[in-house]
Amino acid sequence: MHAPKDSDSAFALQGVTCTFDGVRALDAASVAFTRGRTSVLIGSSGSGKSTLLRLLIGLEWPVSGNVLCDGEPLRRDALPEVRRRVGYVIQEGGLFPHLTVLGNLALLPRHLGWNASHVLERARELAALAHLHEGLLSRFPAELSGGQRQRVALMRALMLDPPTLLLDEPLGALDPLVRHGLQDELREIFARLGKTVIMVTHDMAEAAFFSDHLILMRRGRIIQDGRLEDFQRTPADDFVREFLAAHRNLPGGGA
Repeated sequence: MHAPKDSDSAFALQGVTCTFDGVRALDAASVAFTRGRTSVLIGSSGSGKSTLLRLLIGLEWPVSGNVLCDGEPLRRDALPEVRRRVGYVIQEGGLFPHLTVLGNLALLPRHLGWNASHVLERARELAALAHLHEGLLSRFPAELSGGQRQRVALMRALMLDPPTLLLDEPLGALDPLVRHGLQDELREIFARLGKTVIMVTHDMAEAAFFSDHLILMRRGRIIQDGRLEDFQRTPADDFVREFLAAHRNLPGGGA
C-alpha cells in the first residue's frame, strides 16, 4: 500500500511524543492522513487514539516532533483558523444540555456573524442529510434518543462545512441496533461529502467497515498502518495477531 506523503495530507504527525505527568501518551508517532479519505484509529482504551486527535487541533501539544496541517507545522497563532476548518465530535456528542438542538448548532456560526435565517437554513440542510426530523430542532438534548443526539453532534461539526472531520468514538455509547443503523448512515454521508475523516474506535470490524486505512495503536505507539488485508496477511507483531483474534466477524476471515 502506498503511504501518503506528508505534503499530500490534510494532517500528519512526524515523530510526535506527548506526555502527561511523565507518562508517554504518544511515543514517537508518525502517520499521515490523506485529504478526502476516511482513516480510522483503532486500539484499546489508553492506546493514545484520543490524544492523537486532540494534537491535530492543538488541544494538546507535543514535547517533541511535529504536527503538520496541509504540509506546514501547526502553530499556536494559527489554531483559531485551523479549528474553524475542522469539525470535532467528542465521545457521546458533547451537546450543551441547556440549549436546544438549534441553539447547539448555532453557537459558532453566530460567533462568526451568521444571521438567524442563515443558521436555520443550514440547520435544515444538515437535518435532511443526517435524517433528523426538522421538528426536533426546537428540542433539548435530554428530549432526544442517543442516536438522535449523535446525529445532532455530527450536524454541529458540519455547520461551517469544514474540509476535515475528527470523530472520537462517535458510536461507542449506543446500543447495537442503533449503532448498526448509524454506521450505514455515516458511511453514506462520508462518501457523499468527500471530506477528510479521522475517526477513533476500539472495534476492528467497525474500523474496517468505514475505511481501508487503519492505524492500530498500543501504549502510544503506532503498531501497524494499512488495510485490514495487510494486518491479516502480514501482521507487524504478535499484538496485531492477538488484536485481530479478539474481534469476531472481520471481513476476509477474522476470528
